[in-house]
Amino acid sequence: MPLFKLNENLLFPDPQLAEENGLLAVGGDLTSSRLLLAYEHGIFPWFNPEDPILWWSPDPRFVLYPHELKVSKSMRSVIKKGVFEISFDSAFEEVITQCSVTKREGEHGSWITDEMRTAYTELHKLGMAHSVEAWQDGELVGGLYGVALGSIFFGESMFHHVSNASKAAFIHLVGKLTEWGFDIIDCQLHTNHLHSLGGKEMPRSEYLSVLEQTLKNDSKIGSWNGLA
Repeated sequence: MPLFKLNENLLFPDPQLAEENGLLAVGGDLTSSRLLLAYEHGIFPWFNPEDPILWWSPDPRFVLYPHELKVSKSMRSVIKKGVFEISFDSAFEEVITQCSVTKREGEHGSWITDEMRTAYTELHKLGMAHSVEAWQDGELVGGLYGVALGSIFFGESMFHHVSNASKAAFIHLVGKLTEWGFDIIDCQLHTNHLHSLGGKEMPRSEYLSVLEQTLKNDSKIGSWNGLA
């Protein structure tokens, strides 16, 4: 498959034309309008600091249906005991910064560049990108962020400094998304962490069909602060 080069026009090629590894296009920018258009077409940016902007649409896609969330007995105990205080949209910039600087096993550096942080912070200001925070003794010890459109939540990244903190944040998020009638969470790529919580692979063609249907629903735009 050819690798498409984007220009200033707000257009993306058909995601079904992506290369075998999911890479679809290169270039363009990270304006809010382009990012939202990408998500609406099953495409997301992911690139290293030394790379140009790269756009992906992997096959299969990794997703999680809220009603299929798996919570272990030990995590149920963590939630019941209130080990973490959970909040929404109270520290978005700090969450995305921690996601970018927290070291992960097998990774060198971070794909969350300054340009990416600026772009998603702008989406947050528009009420489209959201964070979930896990606090302990007044300190931010875990969290995640992503984008919400229609009845789908596109998870971007998570971090933790204390065991189970990001899981607790995610479980609370899924609870709220279920309450609000969200249909699906896009996890993009497989991780053992999300697989243990009920994530599974879905053919891209099926994902795009589900995406089209979820985008017909109203978006929950605005701050989610105070909703935990």
